[in-house]
Amino acid sequence: GEETCAGFGGGSLYPQREGASCGCGSISRLKDGEIDSIAALQQAAAKYTGEANDLPGQGTTPDRVCPTTQMVLIPAGVFTMGTADPGIPQDGEGPPRRVHLNEFYMDAYEVSNAEFEIFVKATGHVTEAEKFGDSFVFEGLLSEKVKNDITQAVAAAPWWLPVKGANWKYPEGPDSNISNRMDHPVLHVSWNDAVAYCTWAEKRLPTEAEWEYACRGGLENRFFPWGNKLQPKGQHYTNIWQGEFPTQNTGEDGYTGTAPVTALPPNGYGLHNMVGNAWEWTADWWTVRHTTDETYSPKGPTSGTDRVKKGGSYMCHKSYCYRYRCAARSQNTPDSSASNLGFRCVADNLPG
Repeated sequence: GEETCAGFGGGSLYPQREGASCGCGSISRLKDGEIDSIAALQQAAAKYTGEANDLPGQGTTPDRVCPTTQMVLIPAGVFTMGTADPGIPQDGEGPPRRVHLNEFYMDAYEVSNAEFEIFVKATGHVTEAEKFGDSFVFEGLLSEKVKNDITQAVAAAPWWLPVKGANWKYPEGPDSNISNRMDHPVLHVSWNDAVAYCTWAEKRLPTEAEWEYACRGGLENRFFPWGNKLQPKGQHYTNIWQGEFPTQNTGEDGYTGTAPVTALPPNGYGLHNMVGNAWEWTADWWTVRHTTDETYSPKGPTSGTDRVKKGGSYMCHKSYCYRYRCAARSQNTPDSSASNLGFRCVADNLPG
C-alpha cells in the first residue's frame, strides 16, 4: 500500500538574568551515554540506562512523500555571518565575517513526526534516545506521575529533567504520544539520528553557514529572519516563550509547546520556523573562535566534541535564552536529545 501522511493538516522559582542560559547547551551525554547534567567538563547528575525499544523494521520507501518534504532553492550569494553586537558573546556569535555560498536546496519546514515515522518504518532505525532509554524533557510539559518518578535534575537548569522512556514517539515520556502532533517537528533526535534520516532521504544536514544564510532570508545584518522587530505590527512570526520563564508561558503566539512545522509566516526564502519552535542540528563541529577572513563554503572545524545547533525553540525567552536570532548558536554532543531539538535537511540537488 501507499504510505500517507496521517495526521497532517491537522512569582518565579528561578531568578531571571539577562543573557543567562536556559540550559539547552547543558543537556549532553558523556562518551558512555551518561547524561551530563551541567556541562561536558562537569560530573553527571544522573545516569539512566535502558535497552532500545523494539521497532519493526517493516516497510518500504513510500510512493508518496509528505507535503512537508518540500524544498526551496536558496540562491548562491555572499552574506555577513555572525554579528558585531552579540546577544550572548560567550557563544561565539562574532566576529562578523563575509561568507560566500553556492546555491543549495533546503527543506521549507522542519522534519515532522510523520516524515520521521516513514523513515523509521522503512529502515528500522532506532534513535539514540531509545537506545539509552531516556531523554531530556522540559518540566513544564510533564505529567505529575512522570515528575514524581524522577529524583535527579540538571543542576544548572532545574527545569530540564531526564525522563525514562522519553523519545520521538513519546515526547513527554511513556504516558504521552504524538497522535495529534504528526505535523509537528520530530523531537528527541540526536545529531546522529538526524544524519541517518538525511542520508536516507538523499539529503544532508546544513553547514552552520548555510543554515544562517538561509535563516536571514536575503536580509543583511538583521536579528530575525524577517527583520529587527520581534513582532512587526503586532504579529507573531515565531513560536517562543511569552510570560515568565520557566514558570508561566502565556502562549500568546498560539502555542505553549511546539507548533506545526507549517505554522507561522515564512521568511524571504519561503522557510518556516527557522527560529523558535525547535532547535535545529547543523553539520558543523562547535567552536567559539572564528576567522575574520572572507571564506567560501566554510564547513567549520575538522573535529570537536559538540555539534552546532541553531534557531532556538519554543522555550526561548529573552531573559534566559535569547537565541531565537539568526546569529545565535548553541551546542550539544552528537548523541544528545531533548524535547526541543529537531532538524531540517539540505541538498545540493533535488533528491530523486
